[in-house]
Amino acid sequence: MHLAKLTTDGLKRISGLLFAILLYTHSSAQENSPYSRFGIGDLTPNQNIVNRTMGGISAGYASYSSLNFLNPASLGAISNTIFDLGGEVDFRSLRNTQVPGKSTSTNAVFSYLQVGFPIATAKMKRKGIFWGLSFGLRPISKINYKIEKNERLSGIDSLNTLFEGSGGLNQANISTGVRIKNFSLGISTGYNFGNKDYSTRLNFLNDSVIYYKSNSETKASYGGVFLNIGVQYMFETGNKGKLIVGAYTNLQQSLNAKQNHIDETFTYDGNGAVLNIDTVAFQNDEKGTVKLPSTYGIGFTYQDKNNHWLVGADMEFSNWSKYRYYNQADAVQNSWTIKAGAEYLPASATTSSSKYWSFVRYRAGLYYGPDYIKLDKSRSNYGATLGASLPLTSFRQRNIAGEYVLLNTGIEVGGRGSKQNSTVRESIMRFNVGISMNGAWFFKRKYD
Repeated sequence: MHLAKLTTDGLKRISGLLFAILLYTHSSAQENSPYSRFGIGDLTPNQNIVNRTMGGISAGYASYSSLNFLNPASLGAISNTIFDLGGEVDFRSLRNTQVPGKSTSTNAVFSYLQVGFPIATAKMKRKGIFWGLSFGLRPISKINYKIEKNERLSGIDSLNTLFEGSGGLNQANISTGVRIKNFSLGISTGYNFGNKDYSTRLNFLNDSVIYYKSNSETKASYGGVFLNIGVQYMFETGNKGKLIVGAYTNLQQSLNAKQNHIDETFTYDGNGAVLNIDTVAFQNDEKGTVKLPSTYGIGFTYQDKNNHWLVGADMEFSNWSKYRYYNQADAVQNSWTIKAGAEYLPASATTSSSKYWSFVRYRAGLYYGPDYIKLDKSRSNYGATLGASLPLTSFRQRNIAGEYVLLNTGIEVGGRGSKQNSTVRESIMRFNVGISMNGAWFFKRKYD
């Protein structure tokens, strides 16, 4: 099978189509996760599709053709300009272990947009110094839930309660990494920003007495500068390959916050919108801080001398006991995650270009650990991943211009909770798709 030659116009159409699909699906379907009420919400996968499909390993991962979001030290390995765009569609189901039945939802979101390029001069390269820079935008967490509760209050009346929330945290980042021979050091900074809107609406149900409905709602916005640091060291293992050991830390961060709070009685209009009847209490522009915890990760990758196999593992710890929202703790706990993954490339230096599937990179991985949200008991967070990077550029174009395009795909099957220690279990299936364009965009061309 011959590789398809992809033009610049074709790439624009694919990128535009991807955005259109994500925006359309996002507008027509929303997830409903009750646990996103706590902390900063549901944490989104914080790696690109390449790392996600290897279980999320990142500490010791460095590649000339991929951008590692978690460890900026890896940027010293990139050799060309990389444009990386990704999105995901997840199918989520909620099961109550005490009551039969389940709830399902489908959600599509933008995952990340990242651009990276080498900035080392030719003189630096001759001295064994390599330097890379990247910048981009991605979501950190999502808040989205709508829960209805009906109950009978003894001696009072029937009560309908509606809990609803939306929002999330996003990140704009700029990162740089320098590799000096076998040692790499990197730093990442930028701005985290987000908002949340929580409301609780009470409605007493009575045949003879009319009660006003009540609404208690908090709207907040927050933002602040973050700082992450990473290191890597590469051990040459002679004819056996190379071993990269790495570590990273996301330092504790304080976000400046501002919130409004209202307690009111209300009614619904003909379209279901809330109409205020009377304001009981109101607080405007209340200032405070949101403290995000520090995170530490350590791990390794090993690649054989023929570049067929890459295997690795990570251990990550987050100190969520330090999380505070306006000096208040929440239903969160310290968490850790063990990650393991592998990549396989069948092709070798002598493989014929007509063997398309030999040039596809295949990946698989696992991850496991306790979720950072804790209510009555801890619940586990686990998953298995599979993926592949499919070339979209012909070998002729790649050899002449040094440019190529990859279609990155992945699937993740996982869940949170168990029958033994959680009243609500979540099952999640994610489909990831993205485009990675690699080319010499900023090099000055020379003619003989």
